[in-house]
Amino acid sequence: MSVVRARTRERIDMMEWREASVLVVEDEAALLNLVVTVLRKEGFLHIHTASDAEQALELCQQRFMDCIILDVTLPGRSGFDVAPHIRAHTDAPIVFVTARMTDLDKLTGFALGGDDYVTKPFNPLELAARVKAHLKRHLALKQRVIEGIPTQQKMYMAEMTRSASKSKPFNEYDYGHFLIREEAGELIVDRKLVDCPAMVFQLLLFLCKNPGRIFSKGELYEKVWGLDALKDDNTVMVHIHRIRERIEPNPSEPQYLLTVRGMGYKLIGAKSGSGSESGTT
Repeated sequence: MSVVRARTRERIDMMEWREASVLVVEDEAALLNLVVTVLRKEGFLHIHTASDAEQALELCQQRFMDCIILDVTLPGRSGFDVAPHIRAHTDAPIVFVTARMTDLDKLTGFALGGDDYVTKPFNPLELAARVKAHLKRHLALKQRVIEGIPTQQKMYMAEMTRSASKSKPFNEYDYGHFLIREEAGELIVDRKLVDCPAMVFQLLLFLCKNPGRIFSKGELYEKVWGLDALKDDNTVMVHIHRIRERIEPNPSEPQYLLTVRGMGYKLIGAKSGSGSESGTT
């Protein structure tokens, strides 16, 4: 790609996130005004606000939102209560904001469809930076769909059709109890296809490609989420938990995705010859 094209694409990407619709759901008027003010100063052009769960849900039903900042402690229904209903109407990133700081609360937020979790008190500039990072990834994916670039599943099916007569093998990572098919974007556990969100799949795929190697939380975040992303150990921890829920016979006593105390995580148990056409990774 030429420098001109790269700069042009960078400008297009910048315009996209600035023009994105951001919904801020917060019942504390002072905090709501502060967040809105910072977002505007950071360049966001379309900011919508709501002070309770019902109003937030109504806005999501009426408008296309590109990112939602959702306070957990709201009058009436909480942010946790309304999140699944919002998720039913949009795939936009949801960033939970709350004073709740326990790991259980964070796991609950991610399990209910959240993409990020920010605890009070927080720096509004950091919140804005997180929203930008999520928007860039979200809008890039939407642009790929608009441009007609096939998803992993479509790419796999198209390649299968083209290569049926050649019987060309594809990358598979076989751990006995579970199997991951890279080109298909599929996770099969105990011979059953298991739903696997994109970033959970990408993290598991990366670990499958590097069996037995220990990675710290920071290394995993850089490798999977990208060097330009904001490092967040909690995000890695939650996605590790999500992987274990899917691949481990007993997630509380993992056999495959192990924690190496003080060092990080490693994946073990790959069958011999698993990983590529040539049998190496």
